[in-house]
Amino acid sequence: MAAGLPPAMDRPHFIGIGGAGMSGIAKILAQRGAVVAGSDAKESATAEALRALGATVHIGHAAEHLADDASCVVVSSAIRQDNSELARAAELGIPVVHRSDALAALMDGLRPIAVAGTHGKTTTTSMLAVALSELGLKPSYAIGGDLDAPGSNALHGEGEIFVAEADESDRSFHKYAPDVAIILNVELDHHANYASMDEIYASFETFVDRITEGGTLVIAADHEGARELTRRVAGRGVRVVTYGESEDAGVRILSVVPQGLKSEVTVVLEGQELTFAVSVPGRHYAHNAVAALAAGVALGVPAAELAPAIAAYTGVKRRLQLKGEAAGVQVIDSYAHHPTEMTADLEAMRAAAGDARILVVFQPHLFSRTQELGKEMGQSLALADASVVLDIYPAREDPIPGVTSELIIEAARAAGADVTPVRDKADVPSVVAGMAKPGDLVLTMGAGDVTDLGPQILDRLSN
Repeated sequence: MAAGLPPAMDRPHFIGIGGAGMSGIAKILAQRGAVVAGSDAKESATAEALRALGATVHIGHAAEHLADDASCVVVSSAIRQDNSELARAAELGIPVVHRSDALAALMDGLRPIAVAGTHGKTTTTSMLAVALSELGLKPSYAIGGDLDAPGSNALHGEGEIFVAEADESDRSFHKYAPDVAIILNVELDHHANYASMDEIYASFETFVDRITEGGTLVIAADHEGARELTRRVAGRGVRVVTYGESEDAGVRILSVVPQGLKSEVTVVLEGQELTFAVSVPGRHYAHNAVAALAAGVALGVPAAELAPAIAAYTGVKRRLQLKGEAAGVQVIDSYAHHPTEMTADLEAMRAAAGDARILVVFQPHLFSRTQELGKEMGQSLALADASVVLDIYPAREDPIPGVTSELIIEAARAAGADVTPVRDKADVPSVVAGMAKPGDLVLTMGAGDVTDLGPQILDRLSN
């Protein structure tokens, strides 16, 4: 099924074009023939990947970067209103489009699968994209992380299926109208935008109401927040398929058997028992794979073909990604930044690592999240043998008085954790090299620039 350019998006300009969500949309538009331009705060491999597709990428934000003949300006919720390019767009009368509206327009006329939930969206979306591609279905996809190379977070495919992450953080997932929606879990997060679980539930209910007539909701049976949402949306005319280890799950997981850094999963789906491999470690990733399987089947892909194809997914950058090994120490990168994610990744590594020591370099992400969940973050770090905790990565937020990494450190120590605070990132490689012994695993953990430390730690260990 062919998909053309959405109206008024033939010459788009992206503010923050290097971001995970923005770059994916820009890439698909370029592949569809649009003349793409944009700006980003710093040079990156993603910027280079976009240039390779013919996009013009400026470094830094300046009014003169916006061409007078741009058909629209695409922004995310992270772009501040005083941005110079945004002000220039207002002067020129150029329409401003939120990235969620742009993504929704790209899905128009296709068969969308939208993946939502507080955790696991990137992994599950990636599993579906890889498996469907493996089967020759040529899906389009937009993912919040790179599969195996810079710029691999999105693709314009020739098939009829479009797989996309559906971001609840700013309610932008209300813009999509999927044929199949996945909801992996429902928890309170993004505290700057949601004040309570009731607001979270209401937002997810709106997302469910956007599922097309005759469409399907695939939702976790084991997660209490998801079960509550299932109760709330009952009787709305949407076909609901639950999955998990609960006895009442529609797609029931009978077993998850760890096999080193992989696992073997057995499920009962449509009355048939099915066993398949998942090429990444951890029970939560196995659950993501089953969600992907159930969604693909709901769209008409045979389970017997889709299940083995899921094994072709071998990971996405920053999701327990092995960065290398030096002096007998493996360094692994984790995007986990919410306590549930932190606990899941640490438990996965503990199951895969056996008796190896696990050392964590943790960078808290956002002042608001630390204010609300700092205690729980500290408790999660108690699962590691030792941790280094950095200052908070602010991202789009301004500091909150009294909210520092000390909230996490105090909670971690109260839970019996061995924690070392490090204020200067430049000191981390030496600190970790002094702690690590042959056989240890080091996890750089967080959604900020802590990922940059992996190669530096490896270099320091080598020397």
